[in-house]
Amino acid sequence: MKIKKGAYLFAVVFGLVIFGVSLVFALQKPVAIAVDGKIIKDQVFFSCSVAQVLEQNGIVLGEYDLVQPDLNAAVQKNTNINVIRAFKVFVIADGQKKELITPPVPIKEAIAEAGITLGEKDLVKTMASELTQPNQEIEIIRVNEQDTQEEAVLPYGEERTEDNTLEKGLTKTLRPGANGAVLNTVRITYHNGQEVKREVIDSKTTVQPVNKIVAMGNITSVSRGNLRLSFKQALYARASAYTYTGNNTATGTKPAVGTVAVDPSVIPLGSRLYIEGYGYGTACDTGGAVYGNRIDLFMEDRGQCLKWGVRNVKLYILD
Repeated sequence: MKIKKGAYLFAVVFGLVIFGVSLVFALQKPVAIAVDGKIIKDQVFFSCSVAQVLEQNGIVLGEYDLVQPDLNAAVQKNTNINVIRAFKVFVIADGQKKELITPPVPIKEAIAEAGITLGEKDLVKTMASELTQPNQEIEIIRVNEQDTQEEAVLPYGEERTEDNTLEKGLTKTLRPGANGAVLNTVRITYHNGQEVKREVIDSKTTVQPVNKIVAMGNITSVSRGNLRLSFKQALYARASAYTYTGNNTATGTKPAVGTVAVDPSVIPLGSRLYIEGYGYGTACDTGGAVYGNRIDLFMEDRGQCLKWGVRNVKLYILD
C-alpha cells in the first residue's frame, strides 16, 4: 500500500510540475523588437508592458524617441515593437537656425514644432521627402508681394504707304511718330526681402501713341538729262574720292574712272551704278573706311579728288 501511495504522490507532483511548466510556456508569447537597424526576438509574459520588454532587453530610450505600440501597452502574441530613434533637424527662418530633436515627422509638423508659422505664399526649401531625415535642413523662404504703379513709354508704330513720285529704295517721312504713355500696375515679389520678380498685372494707356507714316518709293525709271535710267534701287550715300595707289581693286582689276569702292553688304560687287554728279560706275572695289552707305569714287588725279571732297549723293543700282 505504501508503494502504491508513493507512486500516486509522485504522479500527482509530476503532473503539477508538467502543468506548471506548460502554464509558463503558455503564458509566454513571442515578440519582436525593431531597433537601431536590428530585429530582437524574445519570449515574454502577457502581463508585460512594452516598456518592460524594452527594459528586459537593455534598450535605453532617448527623450524624443518614438515607440510603437505605446510604452504602457500590454504585449500580445506576436507583438512587433518598433523603436524609432529621434535625430537632429534644423529649421532656418527669419535669419535664425533652430535645432530640433525629433523622430521622422512630416515637414510641416517639424516647422510647427520649431515654433514657426508659415505664410500663405511662403516657400519651403528642403530635400524631396515626406518625412524628416537626420541632419536635414529645412529653409523657410518668406514670400512677400507689393503692388506699385509705374509709368512707361508706349512706343509708336510705323505705317507705310507708296509714293509714285519717289524712287524705289528711298523713303520720305510724311508724319513723325510720337510715343504714348502707359500706367502699369507692377507686382514685385520678394524672397526673404530680396526682389526676385516683377510682373505687370494691369496696364492702362494714358497717352495714345501717334504712328509714324513713311512713304516708300516705287518708281524704277527716271530721266537724267537725255538719259533714261531703269534701276533696281536708289539710295543716298556719302561719297569720297581716291586715286591710283599702285594697287589693284578687290576684284583684281586696275582702277580707272568709273571704279567705285562699296560695302558689299549694301551694294553687291559687280553692280552697275549711276551716281549723280559723277556718272556711270561699277562696284568693283572695297576699302577699310567704306562701310554702310559710303562709297569711294576713283578720280584720275589728286586734284580732282580734292575738288570732289566728301559729299552726299544719290545713286542708282542699275543691275
